[in-house]
Amino acid sequence: MNTRTLVAVPALFLAGALALTGCSAYDSLVHKQATSTFEDADAFSNDADVDAEWVPADATDITVRTSTVEDAADAVILLTSDAALAEECAEVERYSAPSWVLDDAPDPYKAKTVFACGDWSVMDTGSGWYGWTPNSEEERDAAAAG
Repeated sequence: MNTRTLVAVPALFLAGALALTGCSAYDSLVHKQATSTFEDADAFSNDADVDAEWVPADATDITVRTSTVEDAADAVILLTSDAALAEECAEVERYSAPSWVLDDAPDPYKAKTVFACGDWSVMDTGSGWYGWTPNSEEERDAAAAG
């Protein structure tokens, strides 16, 4: 077997595997992220790989993007909801921004304030909420000082 064959076979195998598994495998391998969707808050609480206690009970159309890097805490959540956030979430000046962008999510850099909900920063989308973790120490400290 020559060198070209040794290089071409794994490349062809990888290309074929990506074609069979679709974009999620590509995102996982190349962008180090995974995206999941959940119909409602119950499905999210039962099956999501992230803990976000701020997600309202009436939440629907939930999209979650997480890191595929082991022990990485980065995540974003976009959801539809008519409910207010829990009173534990305090409105504070925004210092952080999400690691990733989700389609239809608002621009976090335009927000002057966010709600600090523990390690999550959450902003109003007009039809629900957009949250990311980790947030900044300044946001957590401001929320604690309340």
